[in-house]
Amino acid sequence: MTSASLDGSPYQQYLYAYPHKTSYRPLRPRPLLTDVWRTEARDSLFLYLHVPFCEMRCGFCNLFTRANAPQEQVAAYLRQLRRQAEQVADALDDAGYARAAFGGGTPTYLTAAELSELFDIATGTVGARLPGVPLSVETSPATATPDRLAVLAAYGTTRVSIGVQSFLDVEARAAGRPQRRTEVEAALGAIRDARIPVLNIDLIYGIDGQTADTWRQSLDAALAWRPEELYLYPLYVRPLTGLGRRAHARADWDAQRLALYQQAVETLGAAGYRQESMRQFRRADVPSPDGPDYCCQDDGMVGLGCGARSYTTTLHYSFDYAVGVSQVRAVLDDYLARPADDFRYAEFGFHLDGAEQRRRWLLKSLLRVEGVDTDAYRARFGRPPTDDFPQLGRLVERGWATDGGVRLTPEGLAHSDAIGPWLTSAEVHDAMTGYVLR
Repeated sequence: MTSASLDGSPYQQYLYAYPHKTSYRPLRPRPLLTDVWRTEARDSLFLYLHVPFCEMRCGFCNLFTRANAPQEQVAAYLRQLRRQAEQVADALDDAGYARAAFGGGTPTYLTAAELSELFDIATGTVGARLPGVPLSVETSPATATPDRLAVLAAYGTTRVSIGVQSFLDVEARAAGRPQRRTEVEAALGAIRDARIPVLNIDLIYGIDGQTADTWRQSLDAALAWRPEELYLYPLYVRPLTGLGRRAHARADWDAQRLALYQQAVETLGAAGYRQESMRQFRRADVPSPDGPDYCCQDDGMVGLGCGARSYTTTLHYSFDYAVGVSQVRAVLDDYLARPADDFRYAEFGFHLDGAEQRRRWLLKSLLRVEGVDTDAYRARFGRPPTDDFPQLGRLVERGWATDGGVRLTPEGLAHSDAIGPWLTSAEVHDAMTGYVLR
């Protein structure tokens, strides 16, 4: 059991990865990557390149990123990223990549020339086929410029995700993201002009002062661009962030966020979007991305960069993690100072035993609309998921799940951020609770 409760707030934790990075601890002795990956299937991996720079630090952001880094540090980071890539490519030897993503931070904080260098690391050093496999790149209104987007298009980028958050200037400022709608619209126009196949727009609900009417204005403004995807995020106020330093608690906040979420589900459904998860909506006429097979429940991920994670069957690992500005800079300085040989080892991580592997597989499936493929689960683990997780029956009793608890109902999807923490193991929960955020 964990301390998470289905009767508590619907907004307890966004379980975008399991186990959470705050459960990672120093690995002693540090394992060699050649040993970590020795028995892993390496023909359909996910490649992730992390760029820890942004033009500003948004008030809600708890990602590993530095705002307005000096140009010499950006150049040093790219040099060090290549050194890391060389060591990782040597350790994994014959790795093949079925998917790729550049995130951060904001990858398009880099200039067009620096983006070309980033792509050269991915293709020339690591060996990813770009163009050739689906590639998603994150951007921002201030950095989605035609010259940068031309580089993304030249390397076959299939998806660009832009964090708009709100089309109303006053709400963007309230969320700690000062921007003007004219800048947002210009960036969206540039992305469409670059003819990148999939445009994703991120929006946030639950901002101070936001109403059903202003939320509808943002939804309508986003839908005017007919984006292939939209991600809708409930606002979280986390420690050590800009908003976290302000008093923000409101008694009606949960009810407000739930109401705005339901409004969005109805609005997007009427506009021809199908829901894929609590956050993800895809235009109904847009197919899932083509490319080599990749299963996020089972296949590994290779992360390069200071804030990136890597996943194998039995070990998830990364470098150290921080949120506070001074601590982020200290971790980044440490990364930049490392000798190349250090990149032959895994540094911080979490070992997944058989029970945690089952739990991760379940959670990566359950929190999506299609739910758990029970036949695939049984083929992978030898028994049905309901045998391993009898507590799923409680979701059925609440009306939050069907099919024995392996498929969420619309009400269950709305409570994904409570269900995920509720299903987190006691070991992971205790490790997360024991983590000292810095």
